[in-house]
Amino acid sequence: MKLLAKYYLINDCEIGEDTIVRDFVNLYGCKIGRECRIAAYVEIQRGVVIGDRVKVEAFAFIPSGVTIEDEVFIGPRATFTNDLHPRAVGDWEIIPTLVKKGASIGAGAVIVCGVTIGENAMVGAGAVVTRDVPPGAVVAGNPAREIKRK
Repeated sequence: MKLLAKYYLINDCEIGEDTIVRDFVNLYGCKIGRECRIAAYVEIQRGVVIGDRVKVEAFAFIPSGVTIEDEVFIGPRATFTNDLHPRAVGDWEIIPTLVKKGASIGAGAVIVCGVTIGENAMVGAGAVVTRDVPPGAVVAGNPAREIKRK
């Protein structure tokens, strides 16, 4: 890991060789692969698994339950959720989300938990993904709808 940061919180993480981490990140209990780029102001929570050559842009939020395969792009301010029925008090259940190899998620997109984003799929900026995205599909809007195939 190449830590290019002065201010950060990194606890109990596995971080691969040649991965670059920038300032003001919160990484805890996660696994990040080789040759990744983690920009400033990113939070990656416990149990998240990120593959190799993944780029996570500034202000992205990746909570427990998310798995991201190799060569994925996560745009700035992209947000993942991990609970379908969030409450401040009481029990809750982590619902897993999977982002397959080569997918791209645009700036400001929201990925509701329990979905799979297919290999080489693209999620448009600002989209709200509420259901699975097929491999190679391009989706946009709220809720996200397929607009074409690559």
